[in-house]
Amino acid sequence: MALNTLKKRTEFLRVKGGLRWSTPFLVVETVLRPDTEGDDGAPRIGFTVSKKIGNAVVRNRVRRRLRAAVSTLNPTRLRSSHDYVVIARTGAAECAYQELVADLEQAFQRVHQRGRRGRGSQKSR
Repeated sequence: MALNTLKKRTEFLRVKGGLRWSTPFLVVETVLRPDTEGDDGAPRIGFTVSKKIGNAVVRNRVRRRLRAAVSTLNPTRLRSSHDYVVIARTGAAECAYQELVADLEQAFQRVHQRGRRGRGSQKSR
């Protein structure tokens, strides 16, 4: 599956206020994209790996693993006209690839469940 990715900071910031689900190795956030005119409505995905994860080599490795794991998922997990941001947590660098895929599947399945916020998500700030 070819991935459409988020590129601009404003796109990432818009997703920040949307639905969210946390797992031990990652967090998935999503929001419906209002401006689907002129595109095919395919879901877009952005990846965030902070400096807490490690140096540049480790962060890039985690980003590549996340990208590969998302591309192996069943495309029906992602809803059309949605933007997603996958945020790596500290354990993502050391976990087994199959654990990462399992966490992604769970997060993408549960992020759209009505009225739910995932465990570990922050309450009102």
